Amino acid sequence: MRAYVGMLLVCSSVILVGCGPSGEDELRVWMAEQRANTKPSVQPLTEPKKFIPEPYAQDGAIEPFNQVKLTQALKRDSNQVASNAALIAPEMARRKEPLEAFPLDSMAMVGSLNKSGAPTALIKVDNLIYQVKVGNYLGQNYGKVVRITESSIQLREIAQDATGDWIERLASLDLQEGKK
Repeated sequence: MRAYVGMLLVCSSVILVGCGPSGEDELRVWMAEQRANTKPSVQPLTEPKKFIPEPYAQDGAIEPFNQVKLTQALKRDSNQVASNAALIAPEMARRKEPLEAFPLDSMAMVGSLNKSGAPTALIKVDNLIYQVKVGNYLGQNYGKVVRITESSIQLREIAQDATGDWIERLASLDLQEGKK
């Protein structure tokens, strides 16, 4: 029983200490003082520079934003886009052939033969041999086979130039002798 009374005294003293004054009031007073004494220092923004437009003063030169000049440039571009669209449109409408999935530089011509009187080239891609005839397509630039000789394949490719225009160019795939 004595232990019980002792335990009761310890618990009640802990409870009384917990109910006593805490340092929180002092903390609140200190925070209020700090808020009142601290002034924010914000740098004022500098005044922006005034923009003064300059007139175009090139005597005898055509103004770069002249409506006539812009209209002519737009007409020229639209005509060029129409001719470029006519060049690429048939290629977009047809079904792609299997060898168009590979870049031209990953292919190697390994031989040629005459099959039923028509020249046929043998091309090696990914360790597989494919037969190609005139009219087939190779490479990723819409390359159409236009001529096959014993030592090369000539292609007509349609590719984009640096300005984004579609152009026709010639490419060839030469016979790789001794390549395994």
